[in-house]
Amino acid sequence: MAITTEPVAYVRGTPIAEQPPPLMARGWVAWVRENLFSSVGNTILTLIALYIIYLVVPPAIRFFFLDAVWTGSDREACLAASVGREVGACWAYVDAKFSYFVYGSYPWDERWRVDIVFVLGAIGIAWLLWLDAPKRNLGALYFFVIFPVVAFILLRGSTAVGLERVDTSLWGGILVTLVVSIVGIVVSLPLGVLLALGRRSRLPLVRLASVIFIEVVRGVPLITVLFMANTMLPLFLPGNMSPDRLLRPLVGVALFASAYMAEVVRGGLQAIPKGQYEGAMSLGLGYWRMMRLIILPQALRIVIPGIVNTFIGLFKDTTLVSIVGIFDLIKTVEVTLVDPTWATPVTRLTGYAFAGLFYFICCYGMSRYSLAVERRLAAGQKR
Repeated sequence: MAITTEPVAYVRGTPIAEQPPPLMARGWVAWVRENLFSSVGNTILTLIALYIIYLVVPPAIRFFFLDAVWTGSDREACLAASVGREVGACWAYVDAKFSYFVYGSYPWDERWRVDIVFVLGAIGIAWLLWLDAPKRNLGALYFFVIFPVVAFILLRGSTAVGLERVDTSLWGGILVTLVVSIVGIVVSLPLGVLLALGRRSRLPLVRLASVIFIEVVRGVPLITVLFMANTMLPLFLPGNMSPDRLLRPLVGVALFASAYMAEVVRGGLQAIPKGQYEGAMSLGLGYWRMMRLIILPQALRIVIPGIVNTFIGLFKDTTLVSIVGIFDLIKTVEVTLVDPTWATPVTRLTGYAFAGLFYFICCYGMSRYSLAVERRLAAGQKR
C-alpha cells in the first residue's frame, strides 16, 4: 500500500461565508399543528376540549360580567322582574356584605386592629418570600416570634395595653380563614420535620411513637380530628380550665397537617444518598448539626412540590372548621344567604363564586411562588 507524504489539513484554511442565525422562533400555526393537531387522537381531544370551552366559558362570562349587577342597595337590583332583563351575578350583594366577609362580627370600631394585623402579616410574608431580601434571619424572627405575639394582642385585646377584649366567637370571615391556615402552615412544617426524623430514628420508643401518631392521624378524616379536638381537648386540662373555642380547631388542624407533612419530609430524607450522611459524619458533625446544615436543606429542596401541595390542601381544608361552629369565610357566606334583604335566585351562586375566587387567588399564588423557588434552587443542580 502506497504511503502518501502530502500534508493533511484538519483545519479549514479560509473561513466560510457568514451564515444567518438559526431560526428559533416559530409561528403560531406550527405550534398549533404540533401541539393540538399532531395526530388523529390529539385532533379529536382538541375538538372535544374546544366544544366544552364553548359550552362553559361564554355563559360564565355572560353571567359573571356582562349580565352582572354591580350596584344596588337591596335584592330589587338583582331581580329580573325589577330590572326588566336577564340578571347575572349579583356583585352588589358582595359589595354590601364585603365587610362581614372579611371581619365577621368583629366590633366595627375595633376593626382597625384587624387591618394592622393584615399589614404586619403581609410585611412578614413578603420579607420571607423575597429571596434576595436583606436580613432574612431577622425576617424569620419577626414572622415566627414577634408577629404572632403582636397579632394575638391586637386581635384578642389586652387591658395591659388599653385594648378592649374581643372574644373569638366574634371573629369570622377571611380573618378566621387566614388565622387557621397560617397557624396550621407555620406549625405543621417544623412539627412534621420532627415527626419525620422521629420515624427514622434509631431509638425504638421515639420511632414507635412517631409511627403511631402519623398513622393514626392520617387514618381518620379531618372532620373527625376537629370533633375530637373540640370535645376531647378540654378533658386533658384541669377542670377549671377550658380552651378557647378557636384554639381547639387550631390544634386539630395543626396536628392533622403535621402528620401529612411528616410523610412528605420523610420522602425527601430517604432520597438523600447515604454518602451525604457519611460525609457529614466524617467532618465530625453531630446529629442535629448534620441534619440542620447538610441533610434537611437538600431534603426540603427535593420535596418542595409536596410541601406546597400540603399547604394548599390545608388552606382549602380550613373550610371544615365551620363544622365545629367557627365562622370562616364559607360560613359567613352561608349566614348572609338567609338575609331577606338580598334573597335572590343568583345570590347563593354569587357568594360562593366570591369565596372560590378568594381561595383560587391564594392557592394559585402559593403554587406559582413554589415553582419560582424550585427553579431557583434547581439552577445550581443543572448540568
